[in-house]
Amino acid sequence: MLYAFHEIQKSLGAPMRFAAQMGMNWAQSSGNPWKDMPPADWLAASSEMTLRLTQEYPKQPFGIHTISIDGHTHAIEETVVHEKSFCQLRRFAKIGSKGEPCVLLVAPLSGHHSTLLRDTVKSLVQHHEVYITDWRDARNVPMSEGLFHLDDYVHYVIEYLQMLGPNVHVISVCQPTVPVMCAVSLMAANNDPMRPKSMVMMGGPIDTRVSPSSVNTYATKHTKEWFEQHVISRVPAKYTGFGRRVYPGFLQHYGFVAMNPSHHAKSHWEFFLDLLKGDDTDAETHRKFYDEYNAVLDLDAAYYLETVDRVFQQFHLPRGIMEVSGERVDPKAIRDIGLMTVEGELDDISCPGQTHAAHGLCANVPNAQRKHLLVPGCGHYGIFSGSRWRNIIYPEIRSFIASHGRNQQKAVAKSIKPKPAAAKSTKKSSAKR
Repeated sequence: MLYAFHEIQKSLGAPMRFAAQMGMNWAQSSGNPWKDMPPADWLAASSEMTLRLTQEYPKQPFGIHTISIDGHTHAIEETVVHEKSFCQLRRFAKIGSKGEPCVLLVAPLSGHHSTLLRDTVKSLVQHHEVYITDWRDARNVPMSEGLFHLDDYVHYVIEYLQMLGPNVHVISVCQPTVPVMCAVSLMAANNDPMRPKSMVMMGGPIDTRVSPSSVNTYATKHTKEWFEQHVISRVPAKYTGFGRRVYPGFLQHYGFVAMNPSHHAKSHWEFFLDLLKGDDTDAETHRKFYDEYNAVLDLDAAYYLETVDRVFQQFHLPRGIMEVSGERVDPKAIRDIGLMTVEGELDDISCPGQTHAAHGLCANVPNAQRKHLLVPGCGHYGIFSGSRWRNIIYPEIRSFIASHGRNQQKAVAKSIKPKPAAAKSTKKSSAKR
């Protein structure tokens, strides 16, 4: 009923949105004789505010067509290179570039679209061939495609690394640090020749027992059954995924806003004032940010509940009891893969220490192949976008990737004896791959 009520609420608000759109169009029309007078400015600003606060936001395009490097403009090619039931693998590269390091950027599946990492991709593609996981909105995935589990997420990452290897580097941002750690651990344990050269983990919940945030505390205050009863709903008939049990994106969006409501209220008020003043530059900056921030997707209920239970409540990975399709995950199996962790000093979602915990789990990674970066004054979103990302974090990641290139690890790799591949589990995933 939760999803159905949300759809009814949207329908009831349609006349108000229509009136707001008409008011904005009339106030800004060249045929309006009062167009340049204060009442028209007020009407236009009020109408746009009403429209933006009540409308549904679609997924935004990446929109990376060109980049500038040292004063030279380079065209960027974006292609979908692989499609699965719950994900598309997108490739970004400079047209004509060859031999640049290959990076798999694993985007979070936690409510926002992968386009939230637009700034991340735009920086990485300057010097790398970039592949990003573009997760599908679960409400648009037919029930015939099966469910999507946390284990499926890990298998997707392994498959993508095997497609792109053996000279690939993997970067995970926030939520995927755990499934990426699982994937790399399993590949290392099985001596998979396609395992990555390095992995960079940014602002993720490796061990949420360390400096628990309000998000972590909320998860531990309730049971898995409570979450299933209160936040899981079925997709309405108007969508392709009709009947699928999901954690709706609009609930996650409410949660995002509720973490810092005064900040968002202030931002919208300043936007209103910018519209009245005619400050188009600041107003457009606001629009672009919230067009992305307000665009959310639904998560398959199986994946969401398993993540809550195994990552945020039972802490399977740091406790050493994480399993994927019946195979135990052991990060100590990682020996010849560089490990870099990045944290923001002011991150209130994955607090400092939670991502750094990866170094303790990966006990057999040589010290020479480790790096930790704690960025002063940096919040969660600043880890992967904005000036701190571009000027501080990205240069460090670029250097780390370069130091773990094609030939750097040959000596280490030779010292590891091949291990027979583990017998495949008979447990089958319910998601079609």
